[in-house]
Amino acid sequence: MSERVLMKGNEALAEAAISAGCRHFFGYPITPQTEVAAYMAKRMPKVGGTYLQAESEVSAINMVLGAAAAGARVMTSSSSPGISLKSEGISYLAGSDLPALIINVQRAGPGLGGIQPSQADYWQATRSTGHGDFHVLVLAPSTVQEMVDLVSDAFDLGDKYRMPVMILSDGMLGQMMEPVSLPEKSVECLPEKPWATNGHKDQRKHNVINSLYINPPELESLLHERYAKYDHIHKTEQRAEEYLTDDAELIIVAYGASSRVSRSAIDMARAEGIKVGMIRPITLWPYPVDYIEKNMDQVKSFLCVEMSMGQMVDDVRLAVNGRRPVNFFGRTGGIIPTPAEVLNEIKKIMGGI
Repeated sequence: MSERVLMKGNEALAEAAISAGCRHFFGYPITPQTEVAAYMAKRMPKVGGTYLQAESEVSAINMVLGAAAAGARVMTSSSSPGISLKSEGISYLAGSDLPALIINVQRAGPGLGGIQPSQADYWQATRSTGHGDFHVLVLAPSTVQEMVDLVSDAFDLGDKYRMPVMILSDGMLGQMMEPVSLPEKSVECLPEKPWATNGHKDQRKHNVINSLYINPPELESLLHERYAKYDHIHKTEQRAEEYLTDDAELIIVAYGASSRVSRSAIDMARAEGIKVGMIRPITLWPYPVDYIEKNMDQVKSFLCVEMSMGQMVDDVRLAVNGRRPVNFFGRTGGIIPTPAEVLNEIKKIMGGI
C-alpha cells in the first residue's frame, strides 16, 4: 500500500492517469476542471509525455482522436460547455471504435450557467454524448480515492471494448481535498493494439481508422455488431455500491456528490429508527438496473437525489417499471442539497407509506 497523500480531486485524476500509462493530454481551460490541465502541463514533460493546450475544445478532442488511432493511452478533460463542444469528436471516436478517456467536471447550466457543482450533464453523458447510434461507458466516482481508482479502470475498459469512456465528476469532487493512496508505480506493459495506425514496417497489413461508410448496409451491419458489444457490456459491467439496503423500506438512489450527502441523511434517519438505505450507481452507462431489481421485493419506495432538475430519475423509473413509487428531490443551479433537506424528504415519504 502506498503512502496516503492529501490531494485535490482534479489533481488526483491527473496523477492517476499518468500512473495508468497515459502519456498524451490535450485540453483547453475551463472552470472547474482547469487544475487537471494545469497539473498535466507540469507532469507530462517529466514523464516523457505530451501536454498540449489546444486552441479550442474542438481541436483538443480531434487531437485525442489522432493519438487514440495511433494506439496511445490519451485523455482530455473539460467542464459542461466544453464537453458540448467536444461532442462531434466524441462521436467520431465512437464511430471509429477508439478508446480514450474523457473527464467532465460538471458545472451548472445550461449555457454558461455558473461555475458551481452540478449533475445536470447526466442526460448528455448517458443519452446524447454526440450524434448517431452509440454509447460511451460512463463512470461516476463519489470520493477522491474513487476518482483515482476509476481512472485506471476507465483506461482498461476503454482498451478492452475499444470505445470512449467518460468519468462524470463535478465541481465539488474536483475541488475538494481528501487523503488518497496512489498506485505505487506506473503501468509499464500496456495491452497490444494490433488495429492501431502506428506504422507497420511491412510486418502486418495496412490499418485504417475510419468512421465514414457510404454503403448503408455496411454501416447497418457495423452498428449491429457494435450494439451486440453494448449488450454484452450491459450484462457484465454494471457497478453500484449498496449501503444499508438489507432491511430498507425506502431506498435512495444517488451518485457522485449527491450520494455523499444522502449517506449522511441515511445515518441520521437510521438513528431515528427509519429503515432507509442507498444504491449508489458507479456505472451510469451501463445503468446498474440489476441492483435495483435485487432490492425490489422488500422496498416500498425509492427516492432519487440529484443536483439537477431530475435526470437520472428517468433511469430509476425505467428500472422500477411502475412496481414501486419513485420520488425525486433535487437542488440545481450549483446548490448542493444538505443532509437535513434529504432527511426531511425521507420523513415525508415514510410518513405517507
